[in-house]
Amino acid sequence: MRGLGAFALVALATASLTAQSGPPAPGRVEGAEALRVIPIRGNVFMITGAGGNIAASIGRDGTMLVDTGSTAMAETVLQTVRDLERRVMATGLPPRGCVGVSAGCTWWSSSNFLPSTVAPPAPRPIAAIVNTSASAEHIGGNAVIASAGRTFGVRNLLDRSQLGAWIVAHENVATRLSPKGVPSVPAAALPSEVYFGDEKKLNFFNGEAVVVTHIPRAHSDGDSVVHFRGSDVLAAGDFVNMAHYPVIDVERGGSIQGVVDGANKLLDITVVEHMMEGGTMIVPGHGRLIDTADLAYYRDMVTIMRDRVRELRRRGMSLEQIQRAGITRDYDPRFGRDATWTPARFIEAIFRTLPTGS
Repeated sequence: MRGLGAFALVALATASLTAQSGPPAPGRVEGAEALRVIPIRGNVFMITGAGGNIAASIGRDGTMLVDTGSTAMAETVLQTVRDLERRVMATGLPPRGCVGVSAGCTWWSSSNFLPSTVAPPAPRPIAAIVNTSASAEHIGGNAVIASAGRTFGVRNLLDRSQLGAWIVAHENVATRLSPKGVPSVPAAALPSEVYFGDEKKLNFFNGEAVVVTHIPRAHSDGDSVVHFRGSDVLAAGDFVNMAHYPVIDVERGGSIQGVVDGANKLLDITVVEHMMEGGTMIVPGHGRLIDTADLAYYRDMVTIMRDRVRELRRRGMSLEQIQRAGITRDYDPRFGRDATWTPARFIEAIFRTLPTGS
């Protein structure tokens, strides 16, 4: 029950943030809903409505964003982040691990959440961006937001006038964005640093370690998960999708087995809060904020769908026959409502990425 209460208070705090006067509230784009800013834990926030979900760490070291939303929403995201920086730094940060009133925290329940009546200091620089994939809804704001930022440390030994926020991604993201060496996006949107192998450990940022982990061949071949270890928040990117069935980008190396393996890997990292909602919090690529129990349900769904397609293919059924068999009908009310990524397309992606003979 304490976990349910905490989530209700999060919703209250979010509504309060949107309703405040003073500095500009999260902006709007013609035909789009306003962005929503949801406090997760400590100095980590979730921004929704910009295309893909964005995670933001805000503190004395500046701002680190995990993904930047779509190109069309870039200016709105930048305005929202600047506004959030002012409000957070004007009121101070909650104690680490502060997750509810019962713990002596006023962060969640205060009607003056991030009040705009306090004269805010100048915005902290946007110092870093981590891209979880090459998806347009996650890297579209890179150029605008990185150019508005400022880098730190050794990077300042270069021409400081030319440096914005640094952008980190897996090396396969950089390859996908520059096919045959020709960039398909503006130069400012390309990763300035890449990593290869299993993970990249970033320096302590805003008082906590940040670990970027590669998830092979899931949504794509360049997927990354970002773990804010002190706050215990994971930004999972598109291979965890609570809005519809996971998009498997076959042309960019995605696979159903990679989605299953990635979900299992995340479950190895997460820690539950016994007998209640909470514990490690996860920002999916799309959809609502989730915890370990939600992730386990999602893992079970993709595993069951993989096994159903594999079994029917083993029986000799064609892709068209499997698509007509209705094997997703028990999950369609929850995951099958997207008009673009339909259950039939999800089944096709599973069919095409199952190993031959399995």
